[in-house]
Amino acid sequence: MSPDSAQLLSELRDRLPADTLLTDPETLAAHTRDAAPFSAAGVPAVVALPRTAAQVEEVMRTAYRCGVPVVPQGARTGLAGAANAVDGCVVLCTTRMDRIGTIDPVNRLVRCEPGVITKHLNDAVAAYGLTYPPDPASWETCTIGGNIATGAGGICCVKYGVTADYVLGLDVVLPDGRRMRTGHDTAKGVAGYDLTRLFVGSEGTLGVIVGATLALRPARSPALALLAQFPSLTAAGHAVAAITGGGYVPSAVELLDRATSQAVAEFGHPLLRADSAATLIVESDAPDPAPDLAAMKALCEKAGAGQVVAAGTAEESLKIIEARRLVSPALGAFAASLGGQPTAFIEDVAVPPSELPKFVGTIEEIARHHRLRIFTLGHAGDGNLHPTVVFDESDPDEVRRARTAYDDIMAAGLALGGTTTGEHGIGTLKREWLGRELDAVSHALHQGIKRLFDPRNLLNPGKVVEA
Repeated sequence: MSPDSAQLLSELRDRLPADTLLTDPETLAAHTRDAAPFSAAGVPAVVALPRTAAQVEEVMRTAYRCGVPVVPQGARTGLAGAANAVDGCVVLCTTRMDRIGTIDPVNRLVRCEPGVITKHLNDAVAAYGLTYPPDPASWETCTIGGNIATGAGGICCVKYGVTADYVLGLDVVLPDGRRMRTGHDTAKGVAGYDLTRLFVGSEGTLGVIVGATLALRPARSPALALLAQFPSLTAAGHAVAAITGGGYVPSAVELLDRATSQAVAEFGHPLLRADSAATLIVESDAPDPAPDLAAMKALCEKAGAGQVVAAGTAEESLKIIEARRLVSPALGAFAASLGGQPTAFIEDVAVPPSELPKFVGTIEEIARHHRLRIFTLGHAGDGNLHPTVVFDESDPDEVRRARTAYDDIMAAGLALGGTTTGEHGIGTLKREWLGRELDAVSHALHQGIKRLFDPRNLLNPGKVVEA
């Protein structure tokens, strides 16, 4: 431990409860990184687990004075390395700050702390006939603070939007320990610069979120779903275009490519045929979803779907939606059959929806070129795909090919007018690619904003942009 870290720990022990500061090797090891592949991580000097915003302020003030970096963490479900520790840092984990405060059904808002698990928040507001729509895949374990920090999305964002659309205001502790409030409780408000949006998606590089005011919506109507399989990616793309161009507003439009469809079929889902080039899962939660579902079924058939199954009941819909939820276990089963040390990384590239067929076809070409299995799934309604490369990390050549394929996929997305991340963030994993995506002026302004908020570069250093 460095002298600075030792001094910080000594001072914090005088001011914080004993169980707030953990230094045992097992805890330090557990908090070194999030779930991102190919991303470096250091060993923290201490893990701080505050219970109050005042304790966060104390940690930040002391770390700033001692010159010790601080890395904010939530549930560590992130996939870009934004929560990875740096050597000798304080890991500031907010999972103990998990209180849900005011639930206001009249103004349709809720106040909560950053450690609240996303599903728990939704369960709490459901008692008032309300919902918090953002639904990341990890919503049963990820936290609100992490969702805000990464700008998380989800399956239903094609209709309901992403996390940023629901953040009305934030309580934030700055790198030097000062605390500030952004935003407002009103539906409208344009006083001053939109600092709330600046913090959303900043990945813990500008401040530590200690509280959030979030917008709520009326509870969603029971949904109906359909599953359509196509002989080509182009046909599936035409179906998506016909649905969105026809004025329909589905609550989910999910795409599984050939490899993913085959994996789920072989895992045992009865509705999927293994020989289809693409599968679409479309859901409608309109007040009366049956007519919309019937119309979207007809559009899929007109686009060339070889098989379309439309649900008539909630139970049938659950069976269809299960095909999407079985992707992870199906890929896990495939990986387990490979031998060696199988692992996977999940990409996060978004392109204009009109470019989806071309993009997925390019990914399949990249897989063939690099002799890899790449499973592409994602949110076809908004163009955000998650190509998943499964490879043997004990094979150096296969690791090299997987890394190269990762870069090739991002380059292909940018070439189609897309972005290197739709909802996972930049972290350390895509910092170089952010420099390619932004023009020089924009990149310089990003660096300037970081220096303005964090002139000593102590808060989550090395993430998103270099100061």
